[in-house]
Amino acid sequence: MAAARSHTRYTPDRGLTARMATTMFLIGLLYVVFVGVLMALMRGAWPIILLIAGGLFIVQFWFSDRIAAYSMGAREVTPQQAPELHGAVDRICALADMPKPRVAIADSDVPNAFATGRNQETALVCATTGLLRRLEPEELEGVLAHELSHVAHRDVAVMTIASFLGVLAGVMTRVWLWGGLGRSSRDSSTAIAMILIPLVSAVVYVISFLLTRVLSRYRELSADRAAALLTGRPSALAAALTKVDGEMARIPTRDLRKAEPFNAFFFTPAFSSKESLARLLSTHPTLEQRLDQLGRISAQLGR
Repeated sequence: MAAARSHTRYTPDRGLTARMATTMFLIGLLYVVFVGVLMALMRGAWPIILLIAGGLFIVQFWFSDRIAAYSMGAREVTPQQAPELHGAVDRICALADMPKPRVAIADSDVPNAFATGRNQETALVCATTGLLRRLEPEELEGVLAHELSHVAHRDVAVMTIASFLGVLAGVMTRVWLWGGLGRSSRDSSTAIAMILIPLVSAVVYVISFLLTRVLSRYRELSADRAAALLTGRPSALAAALTKVDGEMARIPTRDLRKAEPFNAFFFTPAFSSKESLARLLSTHPTLEQRLDQLGRISAQLGR
């Protein structure tokens, strides 16, 4: 059946596949080490550790798309309610030969879009009202092609799983410090654990944070490249990027702050920085990097 297809006409990206595999391997290794350290330090609480770790993973993997959509205020819309948006998604899906995802709109003036879902069958693509007001039809199709490439390449699911370890590290630290695990024992081992667990959790969080940021920046360039090649209109995507980046400066800071936690899933970040350190920690490459790549693709297609 068509709904079971996993291959699409999006250009395969071996670099993205290799980076996702490497990130997942390192994250998995870090996860095993982290849980092992927690179980060694909290000997009597290992059932709670496994229960929390397993429960969080299930929630993160199976419900992340619904959580993200709910947090952004996304509401699913029918073709009758949003004919232009559905029409654009239909055209991209026909070009890519992939199942049509659920379509949603978020009532926000921040011009952006995102895709969620652990696979093509559970995918949801969402555009904000601010984006729909500002973009021309060809520009909107470029943005949607970018977002659907994340679904086709399955990097949305990888980013969801990869971000899980940072969430787990934070939760386990709070459980230990505020939940009173191990406080019934007043020996020296408990005192050592009280110091080591927050320290280990902080290290795990930093490593997982950096790994996901590196992958996130590459996957955005990969999505730009795949969208430009699929539609054959890199200039339309470049125009959308330039327009959205310029419009961000006109959005009130409080609205951008609300959207900032979802930067990793957005078409463009709510905040961007020119400083080298901030760029290393950013979820997205710079606008200049993205436009430069699209310019090269446009020249290649022209030849």
